[in-house]
Amino acid sequence: FRYPKATEIFEEIARQSINNNLLKYSVRGILLNAGICQLCRADAVAIQNSLERYQEIDPTFSGTREYKLLADLAASMDDGDVAKFTDAIKEFDGMTRLDPWKTTLLLRAKNELKKQEDDEDDLT
Repeated sequence: FRYPKATEIFEEIARQSINNNLLKYSVRGILLNAGICQLCRADAVAIQNSLERYQEIDPTFSGTREYKLLADLAASMDDGDVAKFTDAIKEFDGMTRLDPWKTTLLLRAKNELKKQEDDEDDLT
């Protein structure tokens, strides 16, 4: 899967939609999709940079549940904490059901995190 390209496309759609009165309300969902693609790369720095970029695209994004989910998932990846990752998804999903596409990609990101955790365990 080409996560960097997918992220780019979602971010571009968000940029084009933010100034359109009919589309601006869908921007936070689009940015969530972009962020999920970033999470699949399991690169904590890239995810943090993305969150900053999303703030530039939509200054109200940091006040959304989508932002909180991405920030919590990024923090749990940074900490290598699979349980915290899972809890953040459960909390979000309890209020807003995640569609199958998001669920599949989040599972991939979780598996990447588990793989990193297992690799660290092998070193000790």
